[in-house]
Amino acid sequence: MLEMNFTQIVIIYLIIINILGFLVMGLDKHKAKKGDRRIPENTLFGFTILGGGIGTIIGMYVFHHKTKKMKFKIGMPLILILEILIFIYLRYMI
Repeated sequence: MLEMNFTQIVIIYLIIINILGFLVMGLDKHKAKKGDRRIPENTLFGFTILGGGIGTIIGMYVFHHKTKKMKFKIGMPLILILEILIFIYLRYMI
């Protein structure tokens, strides 16, 4: 059986949450075009907060979705930067 260490588990988690973040941005854009019920903005930010910042930001620009909303243009990259700084702190300072 394959044994995975903590780092491998975190990497797999980050890959999955970023793919999901990317897909949820695309899905919400698709729903917007069709006039369907939308995905709440808090859910979109939730994927970013849970570590999917790279995926949601890439999805934002690939799908041209929420790019005019300052809350998204500034908020999502800011969350990602804060998470990276926290990771660096935890990795090297503790």
